[in-house]
Amino acid sequence: MLGSSTRHAGLRTPLLAIGCLTVLTLLTACGYQFRVEGTGPTIGGASATASQEPPPRLIIRTLLNNSFEPNMEMRYTNYLREEFSAGSGAQVVSDSEAADLVLTGQILSVIVPTLSFSSTATLESRTEVVVLARVEDVRSRKVVWSQVVKGTAEFFVTPDLQFNRALQNRAIEQAGRFVAADLAARFLLQLETGALTKQASVPVPVSH
Repeated sequence: MLGSSTRHAGLRTPLLAIGCLTVLTLLTACGYQFRVEGTGPTIGGASATASQEPPPRLIIRTLLNNSFEPNMEMRYTNYLREEFSAGSGAQVVSDSEAADLVLTGQILSVIVPTLSFSSTATLESRTEVVVLARVEDVRSRKVVWSQVVKGTAEFFVTPDLQFNRALQNRAIEQAGRFVAADLAARFLLQLETGALTKQASVPVPVSH
């Protein structure tokens, strides 16, 4: 026959478990959350490492417009700021704030070649926009990244000249967004591979 101490010990274990569950439930209801810190297990047993460095602060200056298409610089600059804020790995800041990097650039050209035509008229055209972007390190004043990209967008041509201009403007806008997204993706790749840091750390040769 079991003694009283054995019976109490047997009852104590489930009571403690129930009590712990009750406390956890109450804490969760009060707004507390429990989580496991750390990177967790990785395939092959390799330890996962994450960069603890904050994202670089980037100023994007207004682009220079060297094309024959007017009033593009502000729109294209805004596209760059939107895309770099969303997916470049950098923190885009205003000109008045402290920054690590500065992006400058130029709209080099805008051309509208014909894609298809009939014996009497053009049926389809394409806008091709070429943009140069440079990123300079603020401390070293060195260009750490430079890229030339081209964005294109097609549009159909109608007998209405005014409507054609609206379609062409829309195609120029789409090409600009493609350019901005492409530059942001290329910049992110450079940032993730550490290429920007390596470029900034290369000593400047001293001329004698």
